[in-house]
Amino acid sequence: MRFVLLFFIFLFQVFADNNVSIDSNLTNTSILDSKKQLESINLYLKNNIWMARYANYNTFQRINNELEDNERLIKKYSKDSKKKSDISKKIKYLKDQLELLKEYEKTPFSNMLSAPEVAIAPRITNPIMMISGFSYIKKIRSDKEEYKHHINELDNLLKKLKEKEEILTTILPNDFNKTVPNKIYELRTQISEFESAKQIADTTFDVYEKRADESINIATNDIKSQIISTINIAIFIIAIIAISFFFKFIAKKTITDNDRFYIVNKFINFINFVLIILTLLFVYIENVTYVVTVLGFASAGIAIAMKDMFMSMLGWVVIIFGGSIHVGDRVRVSHNGNIYVGDIIDISVLRMTLFEDVTLTTYKENRRGGRIVFIPNNYIFTELISNYSHHGMKTVWDGIDVVLSFDSNHKKAVHIAKTITRKYAKGYTDIAKRQMTRLRNEYSIKNPNVEPRVFTFFEPYGINVSIWFMSNSYATLTLRSTISSELIDAFNKEDDIVIAYPTQTMYFSKKLSPKEHADLDKEVLS
Repeated sequence: MRFVLLFFIFLFQVFADNNVSIDSNLTNTSILDSKKQLESINLYLKNNIWMARYANYNTFQRINNELEDNERLIKKYSKDSKKKSDISKKIKYLKDQLELLKEYEKTPFSNMLSAPEVAIAPRITNPIMMISGFSYIKKIRSDKEEYKHHINELDNLLKKLKEKEEILTTILPNDFNKTVPNKIYELRTQISEFESAKQIADTTFDVYEKRADESINIATNDIKSQIISTINIAIFIIAIIAISFFFKFIAKKTITDNDRFYIVNKFINFINFVLIILTLLFVYIENVTYVVTVLGFASAGIAIAMKDMFMSMLGWVVIIFGGSIHVGDRVRVSHNGNIYVGDIIDISVLRMTLFEDVTLTTYKENRRGGRIVFIPNNYIFTELISNYSHHGMKTVWDGIDVVLSFDSNHKKAVHIAKTITRKYAKGYTDIAKRQMTRLRNEYSIKNPNVEPRVFTFFEPYGINVSIWFMSNSYATLTLRSTISSELIDAFNKEDDIVIAYPTQTMYFSKKLSPKEHADLDKEVLS
């Protein structure tokens, strides 16, 4: 029995020793794992911005305490110049370091905890300002996300610090390192500091988030309102354009004259443009009455400075509604002794554009043609403008003067001239008769006769046969050239008709003395 008892006691001791060894191994393994976790946590804390600022705060406090100690110490060694000099240098060095860390004097997280400034939301009053509205919303959201990211970093930091505290607390009963309790104390101090910062950050973020969301909502509502307003304005403008196209369609169907349709088309475009500008003006200018008041005060100066422009605009109104000049009319303009004859190719708000044609005026006076001449509309009030094709007239009187010698058979010449003129001007005469009937409905015309006319006048150097006939308003030189050549051929065939031209007779004789000249004169008189 004693042997059995000893055997069981031996087994028990062996088993107990094995358990102690296993527990010891488990404890050592747990400590190693905890240390690895600590290393990972310490690495995270080392790269954390909050810990960096907290370290700078502690550095500031340490340097400040060291500075105070040195300032007390310098008083102690006031008589020892060498010691005093060394301490003074150190004090200067410490003050320079404190200057660099001055922002950490009172709190380590002042910059991190302060919320970004929320600028006043811009008032969006037109579509272009929506760009600034979107930029404002994007910036506010970016600042908000960045601030929230800082707070999340603080949350993660607190979690890591608490994990570290838990690990150190677990290691403490099994670790105989005397520094562990001090580390736990410092760690709990840090956790307390960061928890206080977290409370301030959460409160600040709540206030900041409400302000930011309010500003974003204001900007968003303005953008929505502006989008709706822009859509309404776009619909209104489209409606104006559609109505203008409708009126152009009606004008195209009812007006057969292309020149008159051109004027009506430009007038519709002008009214369309004015309506669109007025719409945009009253919608996007907040205080239109203020603008009108300013323009009212400035109108006198503007009227003087821009007199010609306003007169041209008034002239445009008179031209459009008066109907005295249309696009396509052949006109003659006189200004400062210069004469221009051509066709109106455009009438704008400020000026008429004239294409100078080859006419009798360009042949006799200008010797130039094909120029584009710009005529201010205010010239209708101050200058002479002749319209060769007013009220649809396509013909105009043209005349040719032929001077015959006094001994010519002028009656026969007149008969020949009438015959030739009636032959070649017959088509234009018939057109002029129809147009004259229409013109007499608008104006009081005393002599509506448009048949060719031939007049005879006594001139110093012969008999002037003046021939007048209806010609094309836009091509007078063609008919004039044709009739002139026919008249020359017809007169040259007649022996008793001589076309007169300036001549000079010269007499040649021997040279006479004054006495001989006197005797010759007496002989002639007798």
